[in-house]
Amino acid sequence: MCTAIVDVDPASAYPVLLAGIRDEFHDRSWIPPGRHWPQYPALIGGQDLLASGTWLAVDPAAPRAATVLNGWGSLAPQAARLSRGDLPLLFAATGGVDDLPLDRYDPFHLVCATVEKVFLLSWDGHRSQRRDLRPGLHVIVNSGLEGGDSQEGPGAAEMAARIKYFRPQLTAATRPRPEPGTSTQQAWGQWLPLVDGAGLDRYDDRALLVRRTLGERTWGSTSVSLVALRRDGVRYDFNADPGEEQSWNPVVDD
Repeated sequence: MCTAIVDVDPASAYPVLLAGIRDEFHDRSWIPPGRHWPQYPALIGGQDLLASGTWLAVDPAAPRAATVLNGWGSLAPQAARLSRGDLPLLFAATGGVDDLPLDRYDPFHLVCATVEKVFLLSWDGHRSQRRDLRPGLHVIVNSGLEGGDSQEGPGAAEMAARIKYFRPQLTAATRPRPEPGTSTQQAWGQWLPLVDGAGLDRYDDRALLVRRTLGERTWGSTSVSLVALRRDGVRYDFNADPGEEQSWNPVVDD
């Protein structure tokens, strides 16, 4: 039940703000953001060590950012399947995701952002849809933009409850101005306690930061990223221990 929050304001000095909450099995190995891909030396992101891709990638010089969430629908054939973790790298590196072999990917929602445009590319195993994200606040979950996909998928009720609970608070919060040289707390202001979970128990159906016990495995929120794009640079903060305010670290502050 990953979540992406995108705020678009072309008139701002920070036209795009992006929050990405990654939910995954806790025993799936990964490493924090860095320049992990020799084929993409400019890119920064956390790396999933199982498939070598990422859930969120940033090119500070472009500037560009992209994040991917699992979607619902038909899975790709096992023998031909490509990793969805390659998709944020592709957009962050090139600025495009045209001509993808979509039938080789499991369903996904890919948020692609530059200071000039932000769009959501969704694929359900049969049909793709590209939607421009207009000025304003947008919430993307596994059930799509604002939870607008079919409400019969796994976790649909929880995702609907999450959007209903957090969207009004995000809308009411003062839009951050993540200025260089400021602390994470100063940079992200009223957004920070919200993406840190707003004090909700992780088993609450409304929770943004989640945890579930599935047999002998634990699944839930493993990291939170905050990215601001401006015309001359990027601000990127990362928390590898979601919910712990002191665990935030600036990754890029250009």
